[in-house]
Amino acid sequence: MKNFPWAIRAILTICIAEIFALVGVFTFPALLPVFSSVWMLSAIESGWINGIYFAGYLISVPILVSLTDRIPAKRVYLFAIVISAVSSLGFALLTDGFWGAMFFRALGGIGLAGSYMPGLKLLTDVLDLDQNVKDNSRAITFYTTSFGLGVAFSYFLAGIIESSFGWKITFGVASIGPLIAGLLVLYLLKNQDQNFQNRPVTRLLDFRPVLRSREAMGYVLAYTVHNFELFAFRSWMVAFFVYSASTHANQTLILSATAWAAISSLLGLPFSVLGNELSKRIGRHRAITILMWLSAVIAGGLGFAAELPFTIVVALTLVYGVLVTAESPSITAGLINAAPTGYRGATMAVHSCIGFIGSFLGPVAFGFVLEMVGSTGNITFAWGWAFFMCGIIVALGPIFLFICRPLDPQ
Repeated sequence: MKNFPWAIRAILTICIAEIFALVGVFTFPALLPVFSSVWMLSAIESGWINGIYFAGYLISVPILVSLTDRIPAKRVYLFAIVISAVSSLGFALLTDGFWGAMFFRALGGIGLAGSYMPGLKLLTDVLDLDQNVKDNSRAITFYTTSFGLGVAFSYFLAGIIESSFGWKITFGVASIGPLIAGLLVLYLLKNQDQNFQNRPVTRLLDFRPVLRSREAMGYVLAYTVHNFELFAFRSWMVAFFVYSASTHANQTLILSATAWAAISSLLGLPFSVLGNELSKRIGRHRAITILMWLSAVIAGGLGFAAELPFTIVVALTLVYGVLVTAESPSITAGLINAAPTGYRGATMAVHSCIGFIGSFLGPVAFGFVLEMVGSTGNITFAWGWAFFMCGIIVALGPIFLFICRPLDPQ
């Protein structure tokens, strides 16, 4: 890799590190049917364990990401990597029910808060030092797209290891991924020092310059509803596949439910890149609007289709999974380019903090609708309304972008 230009090496290394850092993020959702059976979890309890991960993220992200405007992002990143490893290892060794799962999943959310957006901040800071890099939108796209690859890896690895060795070994193996990520970043930046050319003039956690930026806040609100839909879908996707396959006698999953979840995440990767290219061609707001509203349309019917032949359900779910992720890079690139000078980290902190309220609420709200409507006895109807709710929420994204557009666009 030494023969590659510095910018390419940085992008490849940090993106690969991100994939390893995410190994444990979706281990619990991937094994949700296992835990529902072993621990006798209700849909609401399952939703809370899924959602508490993002609550931990939400609580810690304002501090950890804002710090990257004031201290090297590498330090924040490496601290969070250790927390992520401890989260998975603690789940493997010390968890035996609902409350232990809540604690270690919340700890994992703190690890994600200090690694995901600080990792992106680290990448953009590194690229700022390279005079040959004029447009960082493609690098941002590759980074955010790598999140999907990490998710696919997390789902797939969890399914493979659990089937042979059980869930405790699965979480133990997941703890190794973040440590690999930390070593990669240490090697890349062993001789690099971050140069703070534009320090913020306000105190830490003073987000007023960001909140006054209409354009930035439009992307923040769009990101919030995007995350509501995305993480509700990813948290309940495996359970949805299992239910759909069970609706017909002698019908099978063909592949494991976790494998289908991994395939869904992998299919999103090229379409995320294409979504960014669409933004460059027709405009960022227009591309985001098209993708979000198409996603909302599919969501409106997906759950109600659960009793169709499983191959049709899989096809619809894969299409939906592509649309759910396609606008993400465009939203993040727009946010970073709209950040006030000297407040890139603070802007990303607001983006993450408010945005990941959606990540927390999505799985919980989905589980709540599933439990409440499902109590009537019509489970397919319950899945239908849960997905329909996601469609209604994500359809608000383009509306937020329109309302918060700059009053005097350049």
